[in-house]
Amino acid sequence: MAEKTMPKYYLVQAEVLPEVFLKVMEAKELLQIGECATVGDATARVGISRSAFYKYKDAISPFQDLRQGRILTFQMLLRDQTGRLSAVLGVFAGCGANILTINQSIPVNGCASITISSETAGMSESVETLMNRLLATDGVLRAEVLAG
Repeated sequence: MAEKTMPKYYLVQAEVLPEVFLKVMEAKELLQIGECATVGDATARVGISRSAFYKYKDAISPFQDLRQGRILTFQMLLRDQTGRLSAVLGVFAGCGANILTINQSIPVNGCASITISSETAGMSESVETLMNRLLATDGVLRAEVLAG
């Protein structure tokens, strides 16, 4: 199996970002709060193409102090193999995160989607470290923070 590359993260002032990133964030917010029903509506409203939105939507998120008692919701895609969910929960425990909810879909095509909400106040590690450990876990195909 190919080795996974760990993503790098940088903290950058919004004022120095290219305008497209700020517009992607604005479109994501419009979708999240329900002001726009579709990506097409949101991108038209903020003045970017749908392709630009899809290109950058997973690469940019708002900065928050995620270690100050926040509840984060993670979405992951796991291979349908014995012990994969247990390994993921071990990563959360190892970082000191308190699991609040777990939802798992029925596996389809050998993969299951899971959503985990977690309290991060007691974490001994950063959220970036948690994400890197999740992505390095055997059988985790995708991991992202959905909300927080």
